[in-house]
Amino acid sequence: MNLTLKVWRQNGPNDKGRIETYPASDIPEECSFLEMLDIVNERIISDGGEPIHFDHDCREGICGACSLTINGIPHGKEGGTTTCQVHMRKYRDGDTIWIEPFRARAFPVIRDLIVDRNSFDRIIAAGGYIDVRTGSAVDANAIPIAKVDADNAFDAAACIGCGACVAACPNASAMLFVSAKVSHLGHLPQGQPEREKRVLAMVKQMDAEGFGNCTNHYECEAACPKEISVDHIARMNRDYGKAVLAEQFA
Repeated sequence: MNLTLKVWRQNGPNDKGRIETYPASDIPEECSFLEMLDIVNERIISDGGEPIHFDHDCREGICGACSLTINGIPHGKEGGTTTCQVHMRKYRDGDTIWIEPFRARAFPVIRDLIVDRNSFDRIIAAGGYIDVRTGSAVDANAIPIAKVDADNAFDAAACIGCGACVAACPNASAMLFVSAKVSHLGHLPQGQPEREKRVLAMVKQMDAEGFGNCTNHYECEAACPKEISVDHIARMNRDYGKAVLAEQFA
């Protein structure tokens, strides 16, 4: 396959940035998207140039570090798929592919296609955990949990924190990510004692990080590689409203 890449290059957070064009020739169609970038980088380096900087880790669709905007869509056009699991056979010979970082004020560009997503870590640190002492791990069947609650908790826990929801949202909202983390523990008995405290703290930190508001575009759900439902956002909004009222009348 012979392709043309239009790649965002940015030397650092304070650099203006620009789009540069690279040929991607003789690319095997069985390559993954990141393997294609590896081939292009090897050629750039052999020519004495600076390789394209991009994030990656597991390359198995697990970690979400491979986050790229491909032709304007976070992770590309294939639904329920991370960038590293996109294969070049999905493209046609002669295609032009635009590759950019995730765009959001709360995700500042570090270099080229790499963005700083530490804002997500700070939201988790604000309340995405259970801090009561529970002793050693208990048997899996020691605490009965209804199947519907277990399934919903598992669906929310599938969130890998890649940030595609933020990049896809016109408002750069992090509501799907935050609601998944809130809902995960909110569906389980272990998460009930801190349920109100958790949602208040995490929403407050989300706002402090500069993410936008949710206006129900549903682009987040469409771009999510784990296909997490926006139903979690509705659930978090209910929890948040109850927590605010409880705090006011405490």
